[in-house]
Amino acid sequence: MPNVSAKVRVLVVDDEPFNLEIIREYLDAPGFELTMAHDGVEAWALLEDAEREFDLLVLDRMMPRLDGMEVLRRVQRTPRLRGMPVIMQTAAATPDQVREGLEAGARYYLTKPYEPDALLAIVKSALDEVRRTREILLQVEDIRRAMCMLTHAEFEFATLKQATELSTLASLAAPQPENIVMGLSELLINAVEHGNLGITYAEKSRLRLEDRWQEEVERRLQMPQNAGKRARLTVERSAAEVRFTVSDQGRGFDYTRYLDFDPERAFDPNGRGIAMARQLSFKRLE
Repeated sequence: MPNVSAKVRVLVVDDEPFNLEIIREYLDAPGFELTMAHDGVEAWALLEDAEREFDLLVLDRMMPRLDGMEVLRRVQRTPRLRGMPVIMQTAAATPDQVREGLEAGARYYLTKPYEPDALLAIVKSALDEVRRTREILLQVEDIRRAMCMLTHAEFEFATLKQATELSTLASLAAPQPENIVMGLSELLINAVEHGNLGITYAEKSRLRLEDRWQEEVERRLQMPQNAGKRARLTVERSAAEVRFTVSDQGRGFDYTRYLDFDPERAFDPNGRGIAMARQLSFKRLE
């Protein structure tokens, strides 16, 4: 079981030593454990080693011997690695190239050359995902067996912490909660931030870049007009299926725009939750 307090283990892959040194300098902090690979062959040897585990992959796209796209495809074909966030860094940034990377499993994108703030914002978003996954996994086993007896339940929640805790609990009603929990967490967080608190997509992008997203969520939770707002999760379990229904007090939005990873949003630090939930967690999302 992962240690929540452990360092975040990052594998950085780039065939240019200068680029590796730049990232090493940008991510020079006590919370990181960096491993550098100089091409895809070296990277895949590290990833394939079951004795080594990485929390985050920063992957160059264009490399000799084995390019980043093939490494990414191999990662997605390997169950042990498939849930690991991947940041694709590249100078190849046409819409078709970006779409290809997103469809292959890269959830975050950086175009070379990039500013330190852009790298740090994207890394922080990916590491928030890693942290939530670690915290969630630590809570799963204790209550898994009891949730197998559930047939119907309704929950209300208001904060990000409650959304994360509830996603852990509710996912245990499903046969494979480890496949459900991250997608459900994304949907519950959306209900709080976008639904009840009215944070727009553009606002979240800016707040992420300024590293003020959490602060703004907490500020809006304290506003009088939001004090009584609650989102709701209903869980219905039968022999045939488990159905999760999420509702909030927002105005609603065109969710179909977010069902797939969009190349136009690939460079933003947010906007992947619904697509990720659809791709990784649920057989049907509507």
